[in-house]
Amino acid sequence: MGGWETWLTDEAVRRDAAGLTRRLRPRGPDDDVIDLAGNDYLGLSRHPSVVAAAADAARTWGAGAGASRLVTGTLALHETLERELAAFLGQPAALVLSTGYHANLAAVTALADRDTLLVSDAHIHASLIDAARLSRAEIAVTAHGDVDAVAAALAAAGGRRAIVLAESIYSVLGDAAPLTELAAVCARHDALLIVDEAHGLGVAGPAGEGVVKSLGLASAPHVVVTATLSKSLGAQGGAVLGSPALIHHLVNRARPFIFDTALNPAATGGALAALRVLCSQPDLASRIATRVAELSRLLAVEPPAGAVLSVPMASPHVALAAQAECLEHGVRVGCFRPPSVPDGISRLRITTNAGVPDDDWARATGVLAKVVEAHR
Repeated sequence: MGGWETWLTDEAVRRDAAGLTRRLRPRGPDDDVIDLAGNDYLGLSRHPSVVAAAADAARTWGAGAGASRLVTGTLALHETLERELAAFLGQPAALVLSTGYHANLAAVTALADRDTLLVSDAHIHASLIDAARLSRAEIAVTAHGDVDAVAAALAAAGGRRAIVLAESIYSVLGDAAPLTELAAVCARHDALLIVDEAHGLGVAGPAGEGVVKSLGLASAPHVVVTATLSKSLGAQGGAVLGSPALIHHLVNRARPFIFDTALNPAATGGALAALRVLCSQPDLASRIATRVAELSRLLAVEPPAGAVLSVPMASPHVALAAQAECLEHGVRVGCFRPPSVPDGISRLRITTNAGVPDDDWARATGVLAKVVEAHR
């Protein structure tokens, strides 16, 4: 084991020197820091109705689902969440999985094989990258947001089945994908478009229904949607949405679904309650948009299409220093550093949160303005 221990030590030294070391920092339940680092965009993870629904589901069904979905793990609660989530996003059907990561793995690996061409935007999430690699399909990576490059790759597919991978809103730069144009290109070439709505659900569209539905693409037969339940819905889990034929195929072919224990009852119940809160309070999405515009002006950055602002920093070390100073003043923000950033530029990652009270929001924005000015 001496060789392995030496290698691990060398890797740790290299990461430290580059300012790329990551550490787990447990927090308590009564943390009084203003959290602008997490993904609880709408502040629903602690909403009384959501917490109560999660607790009720655990009392009713137990701490876990008890098995995979195809054994005894499918609960009536899963079916209700799938039905209501599909209706909200304008999709015919949905399939709930244990994480958003698994949703992307399931969709791609069940639909692609060695005879498939995957056309991947250069900025897609790690879960889609891993899914593409696991599928064993040929992968063509295109420049970020380049519709012409996607069209050229599809034209060269040579009659093979083809799938285009994109996100509705990209998490690092915060920009929206040209989905209308991508969908049209896919339709012309009989290709499938898989869109990850992780950062669109609950944030984009007049009522938070996501980018795909707001653009009128939800009924397009060649568009498949994946989503997470852990961001705007404040719970945990993921989903794939599309035609009943697609869902039937995933149930029978998607290994991340077939061989995984079903989403636990508490997370399922919490996500369902959060979805219902969102349906009853469509102004939550507009509150995000208002705060995004305010913070973008204050920090002099391009306003994102979603809830996450990305503030470029000179280096990983500078980004970490700015993050630490924010925390000293009671505001927690995230930090993007390589290899998490597709363009290699370190950034502060600031999550706009609709659930933060107005006075806390005002205090947080004041801190951010001073810290960014000092470190930019």
